[in-house]
Amino acid sequence: MLNDSQKLNPKLLNKDVERVPLRQGYGEGLLQAGKEDENVVALCADLTGSTKTSIFSQVFPERFVEMGIGEQSMASVASGMAAMGKIPFIASYAMFSPGRNWEQIRTTICYNNSNVKIAGAHAGVSVGPDGGTHQAIEDMAITRVIPRMTVIAPCDAIESRKATIAAAKIKGPVYLRFAREATPVITTEESPFEIGKANLLRSPEAPQAAVIACGPMVYNALMAAEELSKEGIEVSVLNNHTIKPMDEKAVIAAAEAAGAVVTVEEHQVNGGMGSAVAEVLAKNRPTPIEFVGVQDRFGESGTPEELIEHFEIGISHIKKAVKRVLGRK
Repeated sequence: MLNDSQKLNPKLLNKDVERVPLRQGYGEGLLQAGKEDENVVALCADLTGSTKTSIFSQVFPERFVEMGIGEQSMASVASGMAAMGKIPFIASYAMFSPGRNWEQIRTTICYNNSNVKIAGAHAGVSVGPDGGTHQAIEDMAITRVIPRMTVIAPCDAIESRKATIAAAKIKGPVYLRFAREATPVITTEESPFEIGKANLLRSPEAPQAAVIACGPMVYNALMAAEELSKEGIEVSVLNNHTIKPMDEKAVIAAAEAAGAVVTVEEHQVNGGMGSAVAEVLAKNRPTPIEFVGVQDRFGESGTPEELIEHFEIGISHIKKAVKRVLGRK
């Protein structure tokens, strides 16, 4: 019961659905943003290839600055560039930006309402063997708490490209979150995307629960919904790509239609997207809710697939959470 109005990938439910890294979408979107506006510039902290900033730097070398291993300096330099009318995009691993340079982002960028866009790559536990030191699973929490910051976690590479282009067109600080691994392509070029507007991807007539997800976990949510449907449990799936400002109307509407909610994210449940959803519902429409995400733990080493299961954010865990919120075994 996929929502036809969302114009999703026709191969979405197939085993051979194409997979592309979200950061590829960032690189392509950054290049397009640069073509559309000569004020767009890019900075990177010695990870130009890994973050796909290389796509931009190869075409616009005169508008690219390699900062070396210096995320804190990179944030401050970008703020200065923004003060001079540029639109800087700064990229690194999410653990280092916004992780290592959080204070510079807070004070030199957000406090001054600087028009800087922060791209955090390799976020989530699916970074894999790099382990807990490199697995950013607190980044949405530390960015969404800063005033004036917009926080976006795209669901696939196409949405990542659209989000990057859109970020260049709005004023103010933006954090864009990208996973490392190639993930299923959910959307198409025709799929709607707007910052601050969640997308209802699955909409049965009488949902028993609403699954609200962000990032690559949207795919897991959709797959869990398909399997639950075969068991007689119908759930809607909301792609809640903008964590801040959150689409409160869409979240409330999903909760009202279903009467129960499950949130899904590749992030700590404390302070993440699920917490933001709970804040909205607590204030506007108290609803039974279950949270699927990392449960107050650090990351570990392993393959991406092993870690998704180990931290209980896989398809089977989403199904269990839906059944729990409905009071079923």
